[in-house]
Amino acid sequence: MKPNNLPMRHADHKGLRRQQSLPEVYTPVSSLVQQWVLPLGLLAFLLFYLLPLTFHGLWIPDETRYAQISQEMLKTGNWVSPHFMGLRYFEKPAGGYWMIAIGQALFGENLFGVRVASAVSTGLSVLLTYLIARRLWNDPRKSVACTLLYMSFGLIAGQAGYANIDPQFTLWVNLSLVALWFAVDSSPQRHRLMAWAALGFACGMGFLTKGFLAWLLPVLIALPYMTWQRRLGELLRYGPIAVLFAAIVCLPWVLRVNAQESDFWNFFFWNEHVRRFAADDAQHDRSWWFYLPIMLVSSLPWAALLPSTLVKAWEKKHQADTAFLLLWLVLPLTFFSLSRGKLPTYIMPCLLPLALLIGNTLADKLRQLEGQAIRINGLINAAIAIIALLALIYLQMTNPVYGRTETIGLTLFIIVLAVWIISNALQALRPLTYWAAPALGVWTLVALLPAAMPGHIVSSKMPDQFIAEHLSELNQTTSLLSNDLGAASALSWRLNRPDVDLYNVVGEVKYGITYADAIHRQVDRDKVQRWMTEARKKGSVGVVMRVNSPGETDEIGRLPKDGKRYVRGNMTILIFAQEG
Repeated sequence: MKPNNLPMRHADHKGLRRQQSLPEVYTPVSSLVQQWVLPLGLLAFLLFYLLPLTFHGLWIPDETRYAQISQEMLKTGNWVSPHFMGLRYFEKPAGGYWMIAIGQALFGENLFGVRVASAVSTGLSVLLTYLIARRLWNDPRKSVACTLLYMSFGLIAGQAGYANIDPQFTLWVNLSLVALWFAVDSSPQRHRLMAWAALGFACGMGFLTKGFLAWLLPVLIALPYMTWQRRLGELLRYGPIAVLFAAIVCLPWVLRVNAQESDFWNFFFWNEHVRRFAADDAQHDRSWWFYLPIMLVSSLPWAALLPSTLVKAWEKKHQADTAFLLLWLVLPLTFFSLSRGKLPTYIMPCLLPLALLIGNTLADKLRQLEGQAIRINGLINAAIAIIALLALIYLQMTNPVYGRTETIGLTLFIIVLAVWIISNALQALRPLTYWAAPALGVWTLVALLPAAMPGHIVSSKMPDQFIAEHLSELNQTTSLLSNDLGAASALSWRLNRPDVDLYNVVGEVKYGITYADAIHRQVDRDKVQRWMTEARKKGSVGVVMRVNSPGETDEIGRLPKDGKRYVRGNMTILIFAQEG
């Protein structure tokens, strides 16, 4: 079939014809949807994205690391080269830390300040979903459906309350590809130039957040799409505008970090790009199919709509809008699958096109009064929650997950499961009326579940809460020591002190600790007694230990026995008084 050179006009005319052919009963509903979509979206963002940010402590290792690095930027004024507890940390550029640091500067060095950048980034991605859906189909129902689906994808909603740079990077990739569609879909020259400039700005910010991948992904989609559309010349004419704006955004920091830390590019390029993609010892090595089940889980609670969505998308693959979305979904997913290093959050840039495709299919099913697939979706989700509830009851009766004093956590978990069951049961019972109900279930889950975690998980995965309870004593110490990077960064962030020495642990600071001005920060088992003796001559000493294995039991056994000891789960805080 001959490619369609006017994708927007084609899509608009189709959408208008559909609307004109609808029964009149749909017209006021569409007006109502347009009127309430913004206030309802803002209310959902406030209740389920922003409000829960302070409900639970920082998860290790990611949240404490990003909190501490950005806090250190504020403390030292060094916004160029990232440092982790005072050690050079070149795994990422500085841009992602800037956003978290700005959050802490505006709202305080607290849980909300650390996480607000992720929530705002996700909220802006939700807005982009609405804008591109409206541009693609000019149909209020589809715009709302796509936006709601994206905002309620489990992975997207979950990461919105998590201090990480993946929501930020996802925002910039989303902006670059939304801008690309607007660029190839706009007729006025001014609009086209603005779109290409926005694409370049997004690529520049994405590069500052996570590196060269921000440049690769738009090219990966633009090149085959424009070739198929026989518009390669247009790409060559306007592409340099995007390159120019990306360079304007990137170059000031690139030159500064090169002058300040000349080895940054050697480590960042070879270790974080080449080695992570192709090396046999790549970090987080996974099989090629790793992302297939992850995509399924990430699209909950809408996963049962995937089969009909993919069938419809394949049937319409020759249409410009569908082809663009398929390229956006499939090519990055293929690239990430070929990489050896994999984490679930890496595929977040693939979820916006997936939401658009599912939302398009869902809206058509509603218009055609086809509720069977929607009903099945609700039944599957409700069944999952019922099984989880029965499993929880069985475990509490036989091998309790929650202790006797943890009734609040247990109650919250039951509420989460109950809301999930009810919302999905509503969808199953009346799929054409309550099709959007599962969103409430997933929003309740991501808002309350972290606060509903059993005590042993809280103490193990959120040690900053335990540390906060003993902040006054730890603040009086002169020296700090920890045998776990997650606990060490939590301690460093809570006390606003980067000088936590590392006891028999290196991990991800392996590169930074090799510098001559940092090697003294590493304390071996055989040298810990001498370190303690010298440290106690200067003042009191605070030690935060993870004791979860025979090796870690040996580590704490080598410390002096006269310290004041606080224990919670596998975390131990020791306070040693000053000695002569």
